[in-house]
Amino acid sequence: MRKLNRFLYTSLILSAVNLSAQQSNIYTHELTDFDKAVALYKDRQYNAAQIIFNRVKSSNVSYEVKSDCAYYNANCAIRLEQPGADVLIEDFVEQYPTSSKQNQAFIEVAHYYFDQSNYPQALKYFEKVDEGSMSNEEREKFNFQKGYCYFSAKNKKEADKYFNKVANSKEFGSQAKYYLGYMAYETDNYKDANKYFDQVQDQDKYKEKMSYFQADMNFKLGNFQKAIDLGVPQLSKSNAEEKSELSKIIGESYFNLKQYDKALPYLLNYKGKKGKWNNTDFYQLGYAYYKAGDFENAIAQFNKIIEGQDAVAQNAYYHLGESYLKVGKKQEALNAFKNASEMEFDLKIQEDAYLNYAKISYEIGNPYQSVPEVLQAYLAKYPQTAYKQEIENLLINSYITSKNYKEALSLLEKNKNPQNRPAYQKVTFYRGLELYTDGNYKEALTLFKKSIAEPRDAKFTARATFWKGETEYNLDQFGDALISFKQFSGSAEAKSVPEAKNASYNLAYTYFKLKEYENAANHFQEFIKTEKADKVRLNDAYLRMGDSYFVTSKYWPAMDAYNKAVDLNSVDADYAHFQKAISYGFVGKNDLKIENLNSFMKKHADSKYADDALYELGNTYVTQNNVTKAVETYDRLIDDYKESSYVSKSILRQGLVYYNNDKDQQALVKFKEVVSKFPRTEEANEAVATARLIYMDNNKVNEYAAWVKTLDFVEVSNADLDNDTYNAAEKQYLQNNSKQAISGFSGYLANFPEGLHALKANFYLAQLYFADGLGTTAIPNYEYVIGKSRSEYTEQSLARLCEIHLKNKTYERAIPVLQRLESEADFPQNVTFAQSNLMKCYYEQKEFANAVVYADKVLANPKTDDKVKSDAQIIVARSAIKTNDEVKAKEAYAKLQKIAKGELAAEALYYDAYFKNKEGKFEKSNEVVQKLAKDYSGYKYFGAKGLIVMAKNFYGLKDSFQATYILESVIKNFASFEEVVTEAQTELDFIKGEEAKRNSSITK
Repeated sequence: MRKLNRFLYTSLILSAVNLSAQQSNIYTHELTDFDKAVALYKDRQYNAAQIIFNRVKSSNVSYEVKSDCAYYNANCAIRLEQPGADVLIEDFVEQYPTSSKQNQAFIEVAHYYFDQSNYPQALKYFEKVDEGSMSNEEREKFNFQKGYCYFSAKNKKEADKYFNKVANSKEFGSQAKYYLGYMAYETDNYKDANKYFDQVQDQDKYKEKMSYFQADMNFKLGNFQKAIDLGVPQLSKSNAEEKSELSKIIGESYFNLKQYDKALPYLLNYKGKKGKWNNTDFYQLGYAYYKAGDFENAIAQFNKIIEGQDAVAQNAYYHLGESYLKVGKKQEALNAFKNASEMEFDLKIQEDAYLNYAKISYEIGNPYQSVPEVLQAYLAKYPQTAYKQEIENLLINSYITSKNYKEALSLLEKNKNPQNRPAYQKVTFYRGLELYTDGNYKEALTLFKKSIAEPRDAKFTARATFWKGETEYNLDQFGDALISFKQFSGSAEAKSVPEAKNASYNLAYTYFKLKEYENAANHFQEFIKTEKADKVRLNDAYLRMGDSYFVTSKYWPAMDAYNKAVDLNSVDADYAHFQKAISYGFVGKNDLKIENLNSFMKKHADSKYADDALYELGNTYVTQNNVTKAVETYDRLIDDYKESSYVSKSILRQGLVYYNNDKDQQALVKFKEVVSKFPRTEEANEAVATARLIYMDNNKVNEYAAWVKTLDFVEVSNADLDNDTYNAAEKQYLQNNSKQAISGFSGYLANFPEGLHALKANFYLAQLYFADGLGTTAIPNYEYVIGKSRSEYTEQSLARLCEIHLKNKTYERAIPVLQRLESEADFPQNVTFAQSNLMKCYYEQKEFANAVVYADKVLANPKTDDKVKSDAQIIVARSAIKTNDEVKAKEAYAKLQKIAKGELAAEALYYDAYFKNKEGKFEKSNEVVQKLAKDYSGYKYFGAKGLIVMAKNFYGLKDSFQATYILESVIKNFASFEEVVTEAQTELDFIKGEEAKRNSSITK
């Protein structure tokens, strides 16, 4: 038993020895692999090493080996940039807290990331390191690299702390001092910066960079020459970015030393921060050009300064203004000085800029405010200025030269200084002319009277008197107009003012309106003696002189005048020919009358007077007892001029001719034709009355009664009452008793709505309402008249009804009445009236095509005066704009510009500038806007729109300052015109967006 136990024991011992030897071999093998992996790791064969480390770690090895494998595996992952590598480091630290390599792991990972320039990751691991467990050599490297990580993270405080720990290190000291110096430089601590830089200036690798820093530091310390001395040699050794910055330092140093010629090339070589300059950069280059006398280039730099609100900007804008003056650009200078005058950084520059702004405003006009207002504001701000007398003199003259009479008058009314009285007389006169041109006669009259009441200048007193007469004439105050024209003609200055040539003509027309025809004829004759150039008015004078003689039964002189008009073959030659023929009848020369009327019909068959001529010709044949010719002539009128008001009269005349020649049946046929075709007219009433006589003569009263009963406008039993009622009302009308006449005609129509005299009663009642200012009340009465057969009252009723609808702005009701007036009118002036107002109505109704059709008709009429032509051209132009036909609009506005006055002239000028801008003619366009601002400053809307065009022009001319300043001024000064402000803001936003691409001072 004991032997057996010994055997077992011996066996067990041998087995244990064998097993131990086997395990030792495996362990030894793993350690060999571990050593192999470490060798691979040191050779930077991290993939191969990592595979072996992972295999060894997974085998049956000691805790220490496993720990080392985990350490190296994590380091391999980091160096291989494998995802989750940092997690492996964290796992190593957590799983092997007692490993001696834990601190080293953090250090090595941090150094690795540092070497890769991944400073945030490096700093993350540097902060995990236990600094007390390192050797001195390791600690120096650790302190420098950790300091640099903080430097990279812009943590100056911590970077400063760690760099200072190695400032005296043999290996890292120079680098640390360089960065300490750089951080001092960055914070403008130039004393410390110079101290550190001086300690490493012998290091070649820092020397070049420090030269740049030292040049910049000296510049900032005001040592400009030293900055130049340090910077110039460094230029050739610098990269592009440093060269740009050094050029700026050198250029600005020369600038501050007032050596502008030397500054220029360096300032030009500066490329800006991130490719952008700022306002100061543009100012310095501009000022250098300015001092060199190169004003064009100075302008090109100064005008890039946008949104400047500091002393640099104020100085720049002032010198920009001076530069503009040097090259003769006063409009541009105006804006620059205005901007400088609104800043208070330098009060002397502000005052000088304001003075220049005021003077230039006087010279060229001001688009933002009236020139007198500018000058007064300057005197108010600088009451003790040495230029006080000069500005006061300019102020007085500016009231006239600015042509902003409305605002000038407002200022003069507030400041009734005796020395301003001469200006007041002129301004009231010119403002009166503006209002007269715009058709505002009542206000114009008030101003002419004010001008006359301030008799400082005899010429202006005479001119105001003349225009007072013109205004009174247009207000139908002919008696007052006559007095004014006589006063003008009797004044000593009457022959030396522009109005002199119109004196006799206007006096003649006034007498004509007052029905003092003899005086009218005399003054027309006087005008004819002196006027030779104006064929239109000369022709008109002959016509009116002929009319004056005609009315006073002086037919031979009348014929002589009409003959002169015929010879001129001008406007209304047909009228002159007709009147001449009629005149022969009044002197008993019916043969010549017939001859001339026949001649008239051959020459003027399309004349408005053709039906008149035929009617007169037929009547004359009746007088000559040439019945056949008379009837034929009446037939010709009836057949060829079916719409004529003489048709009813001609048929009636034919009936009377037959009646007077005992052709009763033929007469009755004609009378019944009149009654049938023209019921309720005067002619119908006369036809019924004459037919009654025929029936009576032929003892056919019953036939008469039977016929009359078919006529709804004849009441046989009430005829006397009808006549009596009407006659009573008409009597009041003829005696000018308006109220009684209105009552009488209203009563008549109430009792006899379709009575014998219903047509006349409606017409007279309408006329009374119209004269009393009750146009709307008159509408039904006028409509009654025009709703009946054509009569002598139709045309005037149509004209009056048109006036009422136009006044009420009921254009849809006006249009059909105007169309009838156009087609039916006998008087040419009514045709013109209809066409011109159809043009306006269609435009108001946005029927632009029809508006243009009628505008063209108006323009084609040689009798159309300039005021109506202006209206027509503006309709054509505006319609073309509305329909985007800019070619036609341009043409129409160009024509309008030649004849328009007042607001229409301002509109025409605006569009002239607008089209020139679109064609790229920026300078020409600006000239037009300047004219608009100077001559029509009272019309603010178009002035504001013109300024937007001017801004676009300046941007096209690469003058960004002018463009943005003008747009900002529009937004500031014209808030009442919302659409204009919106357009200005849109344009301003666009320009600023573009300019911000090159100027860092601009905020979008």
